[in-house]
Amino acid sequence: MEYSAATVEGVFGSVDDTLRTIYHQFVNGYAIISLIACVLIALLLGRILAWILRYVVVIIGTRADRSKSLQQSNMLRRYETYIVLSIALIRGLLVIVALYIWWVLIHPDGQPTAIIGASALAAIIISSSLAPLLRDIAAGGAMMAEQWFGVGDLVRIEPFGDMQGVVERVTLRSTRIRGLNGEIIWVNNQNIQAVRLTPRGTRTIALELFVHDRKAGEALVVSANERLPQGPLLVSRPLQVLEANQVGESLWHITAMGETAPGREWLLETSAVDLLTELDAESERPILDFKPLARFADAEAEKRFKRTITNAQKRPAAKQPIKRRRRSL
Repeated sequence: MEYSAATVEGVFGSVDDTLRTIYHQFVNGYAIISLIACVLIALLLGRILAWILRYVVVIIGTRADRSKSLQQSNMLRRYETYIVLSIALIRGLLVIVALYIWWVLIHPDGQPTAIIGASALAAIIISSSLAPLLRDIAAGGAMMAEQWFGVGDLVRIEPFGDMQGVVERVTLRSTRIRGLNGEIIWVNNQNIQAVRLTPRGTRTIALELFVHDRKAGEALVVSANERLPQGPLLVSRPLQVLEANQVGESLWHITAMGETAPGREWLLETSAVDLLTELDAESERPILDFKPLARFADAEAEKRFKRTITNAQKRPAAKQPIKRRRRSL
Protein backbone atom coordinates (compact mmCIF):
# COMPACT_ATOMS: atom_id res chain seq x y z
CA MET A 1 0.00 0.00 0.00
CA GLU A 2 1.46 3.39 -0.96
CA TYR A 3 1.01 6.55 1.07
CA SER A 4 1.08 10.01 -0.35
CA ALA A 5 3.56 12.60 0.86
CA ALA A 6 0.72 14.65 2.31
CA THR A 7 -0.50 11.73 4.42
CA VAL A 8 2.97 11.01 5.81
CA GLU A 9 3.51 14.68 6.49
CA GLY A 10 0.15 14.86 8.30
CA VAL A 11 1.00 11.87 10.54
CA PHE A 12 4.37 13.30 11.51
CA GLY A 13 2.76 16.67 12.07
CA SER A 14 0.19 15.22 14.50
CA VAL A 15 2.90 13.33 16.38
CA ASP A 16 4.95 16.50 16.61
CA ASP A 17 1.96 18.42 17.95
CA THR A 18 1.31 15.71 20.56
CA LEU A 19 4.92 15.74 21.75
CA ARG A 20 4.89 19.52 21.93
CA THR A 21 1.70 19.44 23.98
CA ILE A 22 3.15 16.88 26.37
CA TYR A 23 6.37 18.88 26.65
CA HIS A 24 4.57 22.14 27.43
CA GLN A 25 2.25 20.49 29.95
CA PHE A 26 4.67 18.24 31.84
CA VAL A 27 8.22 19.44 31.19
CA ASN A 28 7.72 23.12 31.82
CA GLY A 29 9.17 24.74 34.90
CA TYR A 30 5.86 25.15 36.72
CA ALA A 31 4.94 21.46 36.31
CA ILE A 32 8.36 20.25 37.50
CA ILE A 33 8.51 22.61 40.49
CA SER A 34 4.95 21.80 41.54
CA LEU A 35 5.62 18.06 41.23
CA ILE A 36 8.74 18.28 43.39
CA ALA A 37 6.92 20.45 45.94
CA CYS A 38 3.93 18.07 46.20
CA VAL A 39 6.11 14.99 46.56
CA LEU A 40 8.40 16.63 49.14
CA ILE A 41 5.41 17.76 51.22
CA ALA A 42 3.94 14.23 51.05
CA LEU A 43 7.27 12.68 52.12
CA LEU A 44 7.65 15.18 54.95
CA LEU A 45 4.13 14.52 56.24
CA GLY A 46 4.78 10.78 55.93
CA ARG A 47 7.97 11.08 57.95
CA ILE A 48 6.23 13.07 60.69
CA LEU A 49 3.32 10.63 60.91
CA ALA A 50 5.76 7.70 60.88
CA TRP A 51 7.67 9.23 63.80
CA ILE A 52 4.44 9.67 65.78
CA LEU A 53 3.26 6.12 65.03
CA ARG A 54 6.65 4.63 65.92
CA TYR A 55 6.48 6.45 69.25
CA VAL A 56 3.06 4.88 69.82
CA VAL A 57 4.53 1.49 68.84
CA VAL A 58 7.24 1.86 71.50
CA ILE A 59 4.60 2.61 74.15
CA ILE A 60 2.47 -0.37 73.12
CA GLY A 61 5.52 -2.66 72.99
CA THR A 62 6.54 -1.60 76.50
CA ARG A 63 3.05 -2.31 77.82
CA ALA A 64 3.05 -5.71 76.08
CA ASP A 65 6.39 -6.62 77.68
CA ARG A 66 5.21 -5.57 81.13
CA SER A 67 1.85 -7.31 80.87
CA LYS A 68 1.59 -10.50 82.91
CA SER A 69 -1.40 -11.75 80.91
CA LEU A 70 -0.47 -13.74 77.81
CA GLN A 71 -3.78 -12.87 76.14
CA GLN A 72 -3.34 -9.13 76.70
CA SER A 73 0.29 -9.29 75.60
CA ASN A 74 -0.66 -11.01 72.32
CA MET A 75 -3.42 -8.47 71.73
CA LEU A 76 -1.03 -5.53 72.23
CA ARG A 77 1.53 -7.12 69.92
CA ARG A 78 -1.14 -7.43 67.23
CA TYR A 79 -1.91 -3.73 67.62
CA GLU A 80 1.81 -3.04 67.32
CA THR A 81 1.91 -5.02 64.07
CA TYR A 82 -1.07 -3.19 62.59
CA ILE A 83 0.41 0.22 63.42
CA VAL A 84 3.79 -0.69 61.92
CA LEU A 85 2.01 -1.96 58.82
CA SER A 86 -0.07 1.22 58.54
CA ILE A 87 3.07 3.37 58.32
CA ALA A 88 3.87 2.10 54.81
CA LEU A 89 0.22 2.40 53.76
CA ILE A 90 -0.05 5.98 54.94
CA ARG A 91 3.16 6.96 53.14
CA GLY A 92 1.94 5.39 49.92
CA LEU A 93 -1.46 7.09 50.16
CA LEU A 94 0.17 10.47 50.81
CA VAL A 95 2.28 10.13 47.66
CA ILE A 96 -0.81 9.18 45.61
CA VAL A 97 -2.73 12.17 46.98
CA ALA A 98 0.25 14.42 46.21
CA LEU A 99 0.32 13.21 42.59
CA TYR A 100 -3.41 13.80 42.29
CA ILE A 101 -3.07 17.33 43.65
CA TRP A 102 -0.19 17.98 41.25
CA TRP A 103 -2.31 16.80 38.32
CA VAL A 104 -5.16 19.11 39.34
CA LEU A 105 -2.77 22.04 39.69
CA ILE A 106 -1.34 21.70 36.18
CA HIS A 107 -4.75 20.84 34.68
CA PRO A 108 -7.22 23.14 36.46
CA ASP A 109 -9.69 22.80 33.57
CA GLY A 110 -9.12 19.07 33.08
CA GLN A 111 -12.10 16.77 32.69
CA PRO A 112 -12.64 13.88 35.16
CA THR A 113 -12.48 11.43 32.28
CA ALA A 114 -9.01 12.70 31.43
CA ILE A 115 -7.90 12.14 35.01
CA ILE A 116 -9.36 8.63 34.99
CA GLY A 117 -7.66 7.87 31.68
CA ALA A 118 -4.33 9.14 32.93
CA SER A 119 -4.70 7.11 36.12
CA ALA A 120 -5.46 3.97 34.13
CA LEU A 121 -2.43 4.59 31.91
CA ALA A 122 -0.25 5.18 34.96
CA ALA A 123 -1.58 1.98 36.59
CA ILE A 124 -0.71 -0.04 33.48
CA ILE A 125 2.81 1.39 33.34
CA ILE A 126 3.40 0.89 37.07
CA SER A 127 2.04 -2.66 37.09
CA SER A 128 4.26 -3.69 34.18
CA SER A 129 7.44 -2.12 35.56
CA LEU A 130 6.92 -2.91 39.25
CA ALA A 131 5.64 -6.49 39.00
CA PRO A 132 8.03 -7.92 41.67
CA LEU A 133 7.07 -5.15 44.09
CA LEU A 134 3.38 -5.79 43.50
CA ARG A 135 3.87 -9.50 44.16
CA ASP A 136 5.51 -8.63 47.48
CA ILE A 137 2.60 -6.36 48.37
CA ALA A 138 0.03 -9.01 47.44
CA ALA A 139 1.82 -11.67 49.52
CA GLY A 140 2.25 -9.30 52.47
CA GLY A 141 -1.39 -8.27 52.37
CA ALA A 142 -2.54 -11.89 52.38
CA MET A 143 -0.27 -12.79 55.31
CA MET A 144 -1.43 -9.82 57.35
CA ALA A 145 -5.09 -10.49 56.56
CA GLU A 146 -4.71 -14.10 57.73
CA GLN A 147 -2.54 -13.03 60.72
CA TRP A 148 0.36 -15.39 60.05
CA PHE A 149 2.58 -13.58 62.54
CA GLY A 150 3.12 -10.21 64.17
CA VAL A 151 5.81 -7.99 65.61
CA GLY A 152 7.51 -9.71 68.55
CA ASP A 153 6.70 -13.25 67.42
CA LEU A 154 9.44 -15.84 67.19
CA VAL A 155 9.30 -17.39 63.71
CA ARG A 156 11.19 -19.67 61.37
CA ILE A 157 10.87 -18.76 57.68
CA GLU A 158 10.45 -21.49 55.08
CA PRO A 159 11.98 -22.57 52.74
CA PHE A 160 15.02 -21.10 54.56
CA GLY A 161 15.54 -23.60 57.37
CA ASP A 162 18.12 -21.54 59.25
CA MET A 163 16.22 -18.25 59.03
CA GLN A 164 14.87 -17.92 62.56
CA GLY A 165 14.41 -14.94 64.83
CA VAL A 166 12.09 -12.36 66.34
CA VAL A 167 9.96 -10.24 63.99
CA GLU A 168 10.98 -6.59 64.36
CA ARG A 169 9.19 -4.95 61.46
CA VAL A 170 6.46 -5.91 59.00
CA THR A 171 5.48 -4.02 55.86
CA LEU A 172 3.49 -5.00 52.79
CA ARG A 173 6.76 -5.42 50.88
CA SER A 174 9.16 -7.09 53.31
CA THR A 175 9.66 -8.53 56.79
CA ARG A 176 12.60 -7.85 59.07
CA ILE A 177 13.61 -10.35 61.74
CA ARG A 178 16.49 -10.40 64.22
CA GLY A 179 18.27 -13.70 64.70
CA LEU A 180 19.35 -15.10 68.05
CA ASN A 181 22.94 -14.24 67.14
CA GLY A 182 22.02 -10.58 66.57
CA GLU A 183 21.88 -10.67 62.77
CA ILE A 184 19.23 -8.54 61.04
CA ILE A 185 17.54 -10.44 58.22
CA TRP A 186 15.33 -8.89 55.53
CA VAL A 187 13.14 -11.16 53.42
CA ASN A 188 10.74 -10.25 50.60
CA ASN A 189 7.19 -11.30 51.38
CA GLN A 190 6.78 -13.15 48.08
CA ASN A 191 9.64 -15.47 49.11
CA ILE A 192 7.93 -16.53 52.34
CA GLN A 193 6.34 -19.90 51.59
CA ALA A 194 5.54 -20.88 55.17
CA VAL A 195 6.11 -19.63 58.71
CA ARG A 196 6.76 -21.71 61.81
CA LEU A 197 5.50 -19.75 64.79
CA THR A 198 6.74 -20.61 68.30
CA PRO A 199 3.95 -20.06 70.88
CA ARG A 200 5.04 -17.98 73.88
CA GLY A 201 8.52 -17.71 72.33
CA THR A 202 10.02 -20.63 74.30
CA ARG A 203 10.62 -24.35 73.85
CA THR A 204 9.23 -26.70 76.47
CA ILE A 205 11.30 -29.81 77.19
CA ALA A 206 10.23 -32.67 79.47
CA LEU A 207 12.67 -35.12 81.10
CA GLU A 208 11.49 -38.57 82.12
CA LEU A 209 13.42 -40.03 85.06
CA PHE A 210 13.08 -43.56 86.46
CA VAL A 211 14.53 -43.65 89.97
CA HIS A 212 14.57 -46.00 92.95
CA ASP A 213 13.90 -43.23 95.49
CA ARG A 214 11.34 -40.51 94.89
CA LYS A 215 12.75 -37.90 97.29
CA ALA A 216 16.30 -38.50 96.09
CA GLY A 217 15.12 -38.15 92.48
CA GLU A 218 13.45 -34.80 93.20
CA ALA A 219 16.60 -33.63 95.01
CA LEU A 220 18.62 -34.66 91.95
CA VAL A 221 16.50 -32.37 89.77
CA VAL A 222 17.07 -29.48 92.20
CA SER A 223 20.83 -30.05 92.11
CA ALA A 224 20.80 -30.05 88.31
CA ASN A 225 18.92 -26.72 88.24
CA GLU A 226 21.63 -25.13 90.37
CA ARG A 227 24.23 -26.00 87.72
CA LEU A 228 22.28 -25.13 84.57
CA PRO A 229 22.74 -21.60 83.11
CA GLN A 230 19.52 -19.66 83.47
CA GLY A 231 18.32 -16.53 81.71
CA PRO A 232 15.94 -15.29 78.98
CA LEU A 233 18.20 -16.67 76.23
CA LEU A 234 19.27 -19.81 78.12
CA VAL A 235 17.11 -21.88 80.45
CA SER A 236 14.20 -19.49 80.79
CA ARG A 237 12.35 -21.69 83.27
CA PRO A 238 14.21 -24.30 85.38
CA LEU A 239 13.15 -27.91 85.63
CA GLN A 240 10.09 -28.48 87.77
CA VAL A 241 8.78 -31.84 88.90
CA LEU A 242 5.24 -32.13 87.57
CA GLU A 243 4.36 -35.64 88.67
CA ALA A 244 5.88 -38.68 90.31
CA ASN A 245 4.20 -42.08 89.98
CA GLN A 246 5.24 -45.40 91.41
CA VAL A 247 5.49 -47.90 88.58
CA GLY A 248 7.11 -50.77 90.45
CA GLU A 249 7.91 -52.09 93.90
CA SER A 250 10.97 -49.84 94.15
CA LEU A 251 10.73 -47.77 90.96
CA TRP A 252 9.37 -44.28 90.49
CA HIS A 253 8.61 -42.40 87.28
CA ILE A 254 9.32 -38.67 87.65
CA THR A 255 8.43 -36.10 84.97
CA ALA A 256 10.32 -32.81 85.13
CA MET A 257 9.63 -29.98 82.69
CA GLY A 258 11.57 -26.83 81.80
CA GLU A 259 11.72 -24.16 79.11
CA THR A 260 14.55 -22.80 76.99
CA ALA A 261 14.98 -20.12 74.38
CA PRO A 262 14.59 -21.42 70.78
CA GLY A 263 17.88 -22.72 69.51
CA ARG A 264 18.99 -23.54 73.07
CA GLU A 265 17.08 -26.79 73.38
CA TRP A 266 20.37 -28.67 73.79
CA LEU A 267 20.65 -27.18 77.30
CA LEU A 268 17.90 -29.53 78.47
CA GLU A 269 17.97 -32.23 75.79
CA THR A 270 21.69 -32.95 76.16
CA SER A 271 23.37 -30.93 78.89
CA ALA A 272 20.70 -31.50 81.56
CA VAL A 273 20.53 -35.22 80.77
CA ASP A 274 24.32 -35.58 80.99
CA LEU A 275 24.40 -33.48 84.16
CA LEU A 276 21.76 -35.62 85.87
CA THR A 277 23.64 -38.77 84.89
CA GLU A 278 26.97 -37.43 86.20
CA LEU A 279 25.48 -36.18 89.46
CA ASP A 280 23.86 -39.54 90.03
CA ALA A 281 27.10 -41.40 89.27
CA GLU A 282 29.03 -39.22 91.75
CA SER A 283 26.55 -39.85 94.57
CA GLU A 284 27.15 -42.53 97.17
CA ARG A 285 23.96 -44.32 96.26
CA PRO A 286 22.97 -44.00 92.56
CA ILE A 287 19.21 -43.92 92.09
CA LEU A 288 18.74 -43.65 88.31
CA ASP A 289 17.55 -46.86 86.72
CA PHE A 290 18.86 -45.66 83.32
CA LYS A 291 19.71 -42.41 81.53
CA PRO A 292 16.89 -39.80 81.59
CA LEU A 293 14.77 -39.42 78.46
CA ALA A 294 14.18 -35.98 76.88
CA ARG A 295 11.20 -35.02 74.73
CA PHE A 296 9.42 -31.93 73.48
CA ALA A 297 6.35 -31.05 75.50
CA ASP A 298 3.49 -28.70 74.73
CA ALA A 299 0.23 -28.83 76.63
CA GLU A 300 -1.95 -27.79 73.68
CA ALA A 301 -0.20 -30.14 71.23
CA GLU A 302 -0.44 -33.09 73.65
CA LYS A 303 -4.12 -32.37 74.19
CA ARG A 304 -4.88 -32.38 70.47
CA PHE A 305 -2.72 -35.43 69.69
CA LYS A 306 -4.25 -37.32 72.60
CA ARG A 307 -7.73 -36.65 71.23
CA THR A 308 -6.69 -37.77 67.73
CA ILE A 309 -5.06 -40.97 68.97
CA THR A 310 -8.00 -41.76 71.26
CA ASN A 311 -10.44 -41.39 68.38
CA ALA A 312 -8.23 -43.51 66.12
CA GLN A 313 -8.21 -46.36 68.66
CA LYS A 314 -11.96 -46.56 68.81
CA ARG A 315 -13.44 -49.63 67.21
CA PRO A 316 -16.49 -49.47 65.02
CA ALA A 317 -19.65 -50.64 66.71
CA ALA A 318 -20.78 -54.12 65.85
CA LYS A 319 -23.62 -54.22 63.40
CA GLN A 320 -26.87 -55.37 64.93
CA PRO A 321 -28.99 -57.79 62.92
CA ILE A 322 -32.05 -56.16 61.45
CA LYS A 323 -35.23 -57.67 62.74
CA ARG A 324 -38.07 -57.72 60.28
CA ARG A 325 -41.60 -57.63 61.48
CA ARG A 326 -44.04 -60.09 59.98
CA ARG A 327 -47.14 -58.59 58.60
CA SER A 328 -50.28 -60.02 59.97
CA LEU A 329 -52.60 -61.23 57.30
